[in-house]
Amino acid sequence: MRRPLLHGTILILGVLLVNGGCNQPTDKNGKADPNKQAPEKNPADKSMPDKTAAGNADKTSAADKGPASDKSLTATPDATETSRSPTIVSAKKEPFGKTPDGEEASLYTLINANGLVLKMTDYGAIVVSLATPDKNGKNANINTGFDNLADYLKCSSHFGATIGRYGNRIAKGKFTLDGAVYDKLALNNNGNHLHGGVKGFDRVMWKCQSVNGPKWSGLEFKYLSKDGEEGYPGNLDVTVVYSLNDDNELKIDYTATTDKPTVVNLTNHCYWNLSGAGNGDVLNHELKLMSDQYCLVDDGLIPTGKLADVKGTPLDFTTFHKLGERIAELQKDPKGPNGYDHCFVLRNQDPHKLALAAIMKDPASGRTLEISTTEPGIQLYTGNHLDGSKENAGVKQYGAFCLETEHYPDSPNHPEFPSTVLRPGETYHTTTVHKFGVESKTK
Repeated sequence: MRRPLLHGTILILGVLLVNGGCNQPTDKNGKADPNKQAPEKNPADKSMPDKTAAGNADKTSAADKGPASDKSLTATPDATETSRSPTIVSAKKEPFGKTPDGEEASLYTLINANGLVLKMTDYGAIVVSLATPDKNGKNANINTGFDNLADYLKCSSHFGATIGRYGNRIAKGKFTLDGAVYDKLALNNNGNHLHGGVKGFDRVMWKCQSVNGPKWSGLEFKYLSKDGEEGYPGNLDVTVVYSLNDDNELKIDYTATTDKPTVVNLTNHCYWNLSGAGNGDVLNHELKLMSDQYCLVDDGLIPTGKLADVKGTPLDFTTFHKLGERIAELQKDPKGPNGYDHCFVLRNQDPHKLALAAIMKDPASGRTLEISTTEPGIQLYTGNHLDGSKENAGVKQYGAFCLETEHYPDSPNHPEFPSTVLRPGETYHTTTVHKFGVESKTK
């Protein structure tokens, strides 16, 4: 029987991540520090290198010491050193199930000094759960997911997953790059390509190892997407680091390199409910976005190439609005997405900067979520397709929201958009930080 993870329990496990899928790492040049403080007001991230074109993800020559060079990534050699970590109170690795191919998946648990409990699996590099305290100090999981691998194998909603090669949609499953036409991408979403295809990065096994620095600890996931996989060109070597610190920040640091020109747009697909996963809808959650425009789309949610102002529309979140406040206006469109499923153009278009992109708050629990990113866009999705079925963890329509940091949908077919092209010798690098907090009771 499939059960959603509805509660997070702090377990002082005191166990080191060991052996198997989470091997002891060695020093790796070519990787950014996965937990420098995320600013809240768009300061320049001076640790990032120059990029090759305005609006692109950071791309540097593989021969240069770009965003990857960080010797603070060290192994965790023994449990004694782990106990001295300023961040992780406990860590654990345990079995999570088997894939149809017989591969063993593992579940990893990290708990920071403030009691945040992060659980991930190496299948799909999925965030299984994240438990945070509410205004009364009570911990609860706020991320929709399952407590076993078998249920993830049956679910097509991408719960908590790392998405690639291309997050969001590509029109008609094809694009042209350097004169070559790539038209074999899976049409898995109303005649278009979505989230990397039938077997995207959310449905593969990643190699995992523990990593840590002076003020953070985390999990490093690696995957080699082979040339031609899901119709994409080039062998793409991907590394994603999820890390926690004592400022209650979950940082996601993405890097990739290729041996052929290709397109890349990596993101995460957590479905959040700040009242607790499975605890009603999110329509009373209040959102503010650092965005004045959004991508206009056709009936298939494919961008037309034009940007529209949010002012005077239900998409205006320049000040705080409840998610359900104007959703009825969107529901009137019979060809629309029946809720929010829109890519917002962020004010910050400089990938040198880790900039505040969104603030979500839940008056009922007092929990808050602030998202900062180096990406030019963010997709707001209100779980419009969720139907309360077991395959969707029992969560009903509008029972969770996604805020996916990304380049714009269908960018490979829109040269006017920030480019998603990655070439040999360049390094793709983007960063997103989720900061969890609680509003003051006096507010």
